[in-house]
Amino acid sequence: MGALDRVSQLGNQLAGKSGKDTVLSKNEDDIVVTACLRTPFTKGGKGGFKDTAASDLMVGALRGVIDRSKIDPSLVEDICVGTVLAPGGGATEMRAASIVAGFPVSTAVRTLNRQCSSGLQACVDVANQIKTGMIEIGIGAGVESMSSQYGPGAVTEFSDLLEAHPEAANCKVPMGVLSEKMAKERGIARADQDAFAASSYQKAVKAQATGLFKEEIHPLKVKYQDPKTEETKEIVVDRDDGVRDGITAQSLGKIRPAFAKDGSIHAGNASQISDGAAAVLLMKRSTAKKLGQTIIGKFVNASVVGVPPLLMGVGPWKAIPKVFEITGLSKDDVDIYEINEAFASQCLWCAGELGIPQEKINPKGGAIAFGHPLGCTGARQVSTLLYELKRTGGKIGVTSMCIGTGMGMAAVWVAE
Repeated sequence: MGALDRVSQLGNQLAGKSGKDTVLSKNEDDIVVTACLRTPFTKGGKGGFKDTAASDLMVGALRGVIDRSKIDPSLVEDICVGTVLAPGGGATEMRAASIVAGFPVSTAVRTLNRQCSSGLQACVDVANQIKTGMIEIGIGAGVESMSSQYGPGAVTEFSDLLEAHPEAANCKVPMGVLSEKMAKERGIARADQDAFAASSYQKAVKAQATGLFKEEIHPLKVKYQDPKTEETKEIVVDRDDGVRDGITAQSLGKIRPAFAKDGSIHAGNASQISDGAAAVLLMKRSTAKKLGQTIIGKFVNASVVGVPPLLMGVGPWKAIPKVFEITGLSKDDVDIYEINEAFASQCLWCAGELGIPQEKINPKGGAIAFGHPLGCTGARQVSTLLYELKRTGGKIGVTSMCIGTGMGMAAVWVAE
C-alpha cells in the first residue's frame, strides 16, 4: 500500500468508516464508467472473426462506445488499447482504427502490452490519467486477433544473457507447460479441474440461452470466407461461438492431456484461443453529470504483483489480497469475482487458497467457455462484471487474472 493510500485509510478509520463504506460512497472525483462493451468472442482460426483484422475489431468496439454513450468523440482525449500479439505493438493500426471509428485526429491513441492483463492495465492507466488531471475523458480498451497473430513468432528469441539466468529463462516456458508444472506442484486433481471447466461451460450456455450477454455484447458485421465454398460474404456476429452445450466433467475426462502423458491440462479445461475486442469509457463523476452521461459503475483501485515465472498462475492469489489492502475491503465484501480462467487449475487453486466461494466466481462462465483474446480479456471483464452486478443487485466486484512470465493483477469496481 502506498503512503497516500495509508493516510486515506487512516482518515476513514478515524471517521468511523469501513473500507466497504468508503468504496460505496459517491464523490465528485470518482472515476466512473459511462459505457462498456465487448464484441462477441469467436474461435481462433475458424470462428466468425477469423478473417477480421484486430484493427477492424477495435473499430467496431470504439464505434459501439460512441453509439451507446452518445459522447461527442472530440471530448475523448486519449484511448489506450491493450494488445499482446500485434507486430510493433499495434500502435499504428490502433491510431488508424480510432479515426475510422469516428474520433478526430485530436484524440490521442497508444497501445500497451502487459500480456493477459493488457486490457485491464489500459483501463487503469486511463483512470489514473483522469485522477491526476492529465485528461478529463478517456477510453481503456483491449483487442486480439489470435486467428492472424498467434503462434511461435509471438515470442522473440532470447539472448545468451537471458538464457544464462535460470529465472529469466523461465519467462519463456510455454503457458501450458507452466500450468502443468503448477498443477502437479500444488496437487490440483484433474477431476477437480474438469469439474470446474464443465461448470464454466454450463454457466455460459445458460447465460447465452437466457440473453445475459446481450447488454455487454456489441454485434459486428464482418466479411467471412466460407472454408467449404471459399465464398466471401458479409455476416453479423452477435454471439460467442465457442460456447458449447452438453459439456460435463465426464466428457472432459476423456480428453488426452496436452502437455504431459500423465498430465491434467487439456484443451477442454484451458482457455480458448479467440478473437475479440472490448472498450470502457471513463471520466470523473462530475464530468459525467455535466455531460448527462449515464453512470454504470466506478473504478476504485487496482493492484499488480510479481510472482515466480514458473508459478505465473498464482497471480490472482497475490494480487487480490493486495487490492483489498489498498481499498480496505475484505473478501466477503465482494459480490462477484471475475477471475480469468486461463486454466482451470490456476483459477481453482487461487480461489481455494483465498477462500472465495465458487458461486461468486464467473457466474456467467469464463474464458474456458467463451475464450481469452489475450489483450482484450481485462477490458472485457469490466462489462461482464458491471452488467451482472446490476442484474443481480450486487454492488462490489473484482476483476483479476494471472499474467504470463509471472505476474498478477486485480481491480475493484462498483456497480451503480
